[in-house]
Amino acid sequence: MASPFPVSLGSETASSRKVSSSDILVRHTKQDGKAATVLPEPGHNNVLITSALPYVNNVPHLGNIIGSTLSADVYARYSRSRGRNTLYICGTDEYGTATETKALEEGVSPQQLCDKYHTLHAQVYKWFNIGFDHFGRTTTPAQTTIAQHIFVKLHENGFLEERSMRQLWCPKDERFLADRYVEGICPKCSYDDARGDQCDKCGQLLDAVDLIKPRCKLCGSPPEERDSRHMFLRIDALQPETEAWARQAAEKGAWSSNGRYITESWFKEGLRPFSLTRDLRWGVPVPVEGMEGKVLYVWFDAPIGYPSITANYTDSWEKWWRDPDNVRLYQFMGKDNVRFHTVIFPSCLLGTREKWTKLHHISTTDYLQYESGKFSKSRNIGVFGDKAGTIGVAADVWRYYLLANRPENGDAHFSWREFIARNNGELLANLGNFVNRVLRFLAKKYDGVLPPIPEGLGLTAGPEPLEVRSEDEDKSPFATLIRQVNAQLRTYVVAMDAVRLRLGLQTALGLSQRGNEFLSSVGLDNKLFAERRAECDATMLLAVNLIYVLSAVFHPFMPETTDDMCRQLDAPPRTVPVEDRGIVDLKDDDEDGSSGGESSFQARERLAKPRFALDLLPGHKIGTPAHLFKHIDEKMEEEWRVMFGGVQSSTAAAAGGKKEAAAAAAPPMSKNKAAKLAKEAKKQKKIANPTPEYLELERQVGEQGETVRKLKEAQKKGGGGGGDNDVKQTEVDGEVSKLLKLKNELQALTDQLSSLEVKDGEGQAQASTA
Repeated sequence: MASPFPVSLGSETASSRKVSSSDILVRHTKQDGKAATVLPEPGHNNVLITSALPYVNNVPHLGNIIGSTLSADVYARYSRSRGRNTLYICGTDEYGTATETKALEEGVSPQQLCDKYHTLHAQVYKWFNIGFDHFGRTTTPAQTTIAQHIFVKLHENGFLEERSMRQLWCPKDERFLADRYVEGICPKCSYDDARGDQCDKCGQLLDAVDLIKPRCKLCGSPPEERDSRHMFLRIDALQPETEAWARQAAEKGAWSSNGRYITESWFKEGLRPFSLTRDLRWGVPVPVEGMEGKVLYVWFDAPIGYPSITANYTDSWEKWWRDPDNVRLYQFMGKDNVRFHTVIFPSCLLGTREKWTKLHHISTTDYLQYESGKFSKSRNIGVFGDKAGTIGVAADVWRYYLLANRPENGDAHFSWREFIARNNGELLANLGNFVNRVLRFLAKKYDGVLPPIPEGLGLTAGPEPLEVRSEDEDKSPFATLIRQVNAQLRTYVVAMDAVRLRLGLQTALGLSQRGNEFLSSVGLDNKLFAERRAECDATMLLAVNLIYVLSAVFHPFMPETTDDMCRQLDAPPRTVPVEDRGIVDLKDDDEDGSSGGESSFQARERLAKPRFALDLLPGHKIGTPAHLFKHIDEKMEEEWRVMFGGVQSSTAAAAGGKKEAAAAAAPPMSKNKAAKLAKEAKKQKKIANPTPEYLELERQVGEQGETVRKLKEAQKKGGGGGGDNDVKQTEVDGEVSKLLKLKNELQALTDQLSSLEVKDGEGQAQASTA
């Protein structure tokens, strides 16, 4: 597993390494071979990161992984690569009805079930190289202590009240049925398999007694209603305070559009008191007299897992969770978990009247679907975490594909065809080709040693950044590369600081493409080495140092690959080469310039100061070049679709053969849908190596599309009755017009880029077939 705290690599002597200075190394500490406990430090950038706690009642699939744990890992690695004091916490959510019901299904105790799935989850995340500082669980004494403390504080401050409520009782099983023990028809959308606490189709929070035709999940019998006493959270009394906090936090922390929209929608509906207790056996006991035999509601209990898991990591956990002025909290999750993190959990913390570290930035995703349908463990459809490693594709390739396809502005679909195409066309042909071509040439022509700096080309050794004249004054390929690298680095750090992970990855790939274009422009080959040695020397110095930069910008996304790059360079892992001003709050920064119509993104971009330099110096000797990636045969698409496409029908099984099995696994596709998918595939191929201009246009199209979608939703809800909340058609038409204009500009740029051909030079990587 790639370490989240990389150490020096290579076995050569120190004299063979020529590195500019120690301040480019990833900052980390070790004690007795183990990572030191990470604690916040006054005056430093202290970043606390959490990902939504996965339930222990199932195996995580690819959608679960990209939605929280993998996305959070990328940001944590990026934060560390900027030298920031970073702690990444996660663990399994183990209490609640879901655990009890799954344990009953498997014929084991809840604790046995938790132990089994906690281990399974940990193994899956380890295989995907997800580098938690601590991966814990909620069934601990610390969880009980902290959860009961917050509950008691809410009670003491008057935000809890006891109420009698009608609850469902199963005469056959002789027990009250907690929400998740009840299933039925959703009263909001008529979905016929809604749970008693929430409808998975429309997302509405429910009360089990409101379900139509309820049934006991244990035995299927219709339950009867009885009275039960419970403690209710007066979240309505906390709404003004929570709403004011949320709006300020959303502005300061630049919440994702999904996070803002879902949170605002809940406030507009009005917060209503709800029960914080359940008639259940498996959970944290309610610490109030008269509530014996009841436990805390899982969605009150689960977010408290973040501080309790931290408490199991360090006794000094309060330095992270009780110091809001010194710590910034970043939380990652799917969109279905947003309201619990932006409304319910903050309300509970505010209600304690104590100082707690609360959400700074929330990063959410939509859903990742599998091919043309949903992931289903019961029907064996889709790739689940414990099976990803069975096909022989490296974890970093999985990480790359999931992050390149991260559902940030709408649902995304996993596609085996795209999976193979991205590996072969982006990783192998772009990044892998550039790294292997440069290092093999250096090893063959220079014995692996970087040459002296040639005179007359304006290059200087690090650590000072390379200076270059304006484009009008110097259009040489060397000056062009330096300008391009600095521009891409600026876009990269702005995207990553804003937690736009997909844009960050696209920009990193764009940097690699700039390298390939540079080699083509100078004509790297034997002739260049023989006839224009000074230019060849300069090419090697810049290209090898660009690989060193690539090892930093790709590290958050593909840590094993970048460890391999550092081994081949025989160089220590490095920070991203950008002058760090910290995490800038533009609202509080006098230099942001936003009053002149400059967007937050543009202001951050202007403030970023990249420093591309020759950090690997003349005389530095690299390690042994090797291929980073393997070619995947396109024929594997059919085989993998059958393997993960669902249970074959008896007809297909009897017929045998992959084609029949594939047909049984996936329904036939209409001509229109096939044409649409072909068009999308063609579009994806065109934009494999995007420019910064393309990436910015794509971002604008995504944001404008989200604006149009929300306006249309609001228009439907308004009903067109002429009320104050109605959205006028002219407003919708205006925004649609803007969207079409942006799309046309994007298409024109796409066509322009697709017509460019990059000349292949000596050393085109010919990787082996997977």
